Amino acid sequence: MTMKVLFAAAECAPFFKTGGLGDVAGALPKELIQQGVDVKVVLPFHTTMPQEYKNKLEDVLSFEVKVGWRNQFCGLKRLVKDRVTYYFIDNLSYFDRPNLYGYDDDGERFAFFSQAVCEMMEKIDFIPDVLHLNDWHTAIIPVLLKDKYQWIKEYQKIKTVLTIHNLQFQGIYSQAVLSDWYGIGYNTYHENGLKYYEDVNVLKGGIFFADQVTTVSPTYAKEIQTPYFGENLDGVLRQNKYKLSGILNGIDYDEFNPETDKKIQHHFTVKELSGKSKDKTLLQEKVGLPIDSTVPLMAMVSRLTAQKGCHLLCEQMDELMKRDIQVLILGTGETEYENSFRYFNWRYPEKFKAIIDFDTNLAQQIYAGSDLFIMPSAFEPCGLSQLYSLRYGTLPIVHETGGLKDTVIPYNTITGEGTGFSFYDYRSHVMMETIDQAITVYYDRPKQWKALIKQAMIQDNSWKKSTEVYIKHYKSLIGHE
Repeated sequence: MTMKVLFAAAECAPFFKTGGLGDVAGALPKELIQQGVDVKVVLPFHTTMPQEYKNKLEDVLSFEVKVGWRNQFCGLKRLVKDRVTYYFIDNLSYFDRPNLYGYDDDGERFAFFSQAVCEMMEKIDFIPDVLHLNDWHTAIIPVLLKDKYQWIKEYQKIKTVLTIHNLQFQGIYSQAVLSDWYGIGYNTYHENGLKYYEDVNVLKGGIFFADQVTTVSPTYAKEIQTPYFGENLDGVLRQNKYKLSGILNGIDYDEFNPETDKKIQHHFTVKELSGKSKDKTLLQEKVGLPIDSTVPLMAMVSRLTAQKGCHLLCEQMDELMKRDIQVLILGTGETEYENSFRYFNWRYPEKFKAIIDFDTNLAQQIYAGSDLFIMPSAFEPCGLSQLYSLRYGTLPIVHETGGLKDTVIPYNTITGEGTGFSFYDYRSHVMMETIDQAITVYYDRPKQWKALIKQAMIQDNSWKKSTEVYIKHYKSLIGHE
């Protein structure tokens, strides 16, 4: 019998996304279908969806959802793309907004969405074996299934998986929301449930009530059980570690492919790399750096924040500019870092270029045309940029944390193994020593450098591998072998 999975998330590429969750929601269901799972995806109908997809939507049905004392309209729209059926929960007062998040009523908006997901399963006659939930927006659903909807017989066998993409956001509200949003009493308001000091913590309730909890890399799954990374939930995660595991995100190998990528001019393969150096020349020309094939080009594509390690780069920039290297940065973020990088543009015009912008085409050209990719994040649940750079033979320099530690094999000078360079001690001078190590290999060991590029490009970071692990988890929950 085909396994049925309903995947619920707040965002999903290519319809609307702000980060990694959107990428996962876009890629994982596609791969699940390829591997024989009957998967459907349910999302809020954010009206920022591009018109080309809006034109393809069909109205399925409408019903009312009780949000506490309010009767709210809920429309259900459907669209099929790449063999995946997507359902969109429609309510204009909640989801007709310019942004996906960041509103005072986010808690109520996703309380509506979570209850609409619970109620729609019966109405569309799709009762999944596994309900796969993502982040705090849908984390209340395992609680609701056991408390509010347990009387629906078909729902009693549903198993739940909760994936944590970002532990920082937890959905913490006053206990009044139990009745005001969810229409439930205090049955689930206890230490092994929603209770968080005197408040309700939606993510905490989800961790306790879900049948399985996953996060997006094995190292991050260990890290979040410690006070430093645990965002005040480390104790809760240690208590639930028997059902907690880390499964690495993948990347879309069709979209990110140096052989066929439409966003880059010269294609290349692991056997024929000459296109990569041509892409470098074009990139240098495009961003206004001196065209020089002999100098290493180190790039960063990132949100410009402290979490991404921008302060480490700023601290060492004057030192770094004494080296024979070019540095290219693309991104937007905190004003402090945007201004620092603008200053370096002025101070080192021949060696440094920061483009304060969000540009996906240029990002892809940077992955393809650079020699090194710097990613000194303080913490990184999984990280995707280092996976893109590996795919294009651009060697990452990373801080050994979360998914960065799991995906970049540090260069070993004795055996020649490795796919990049990494440092553990989170201080700027240690990062600088690691950059120096990379520059030395680039200039002094060209054969070794080429071998590292090839080792990076043959890594398998596709979704195929990760999806097999997810399917294994699903099967163990529902007793399929």
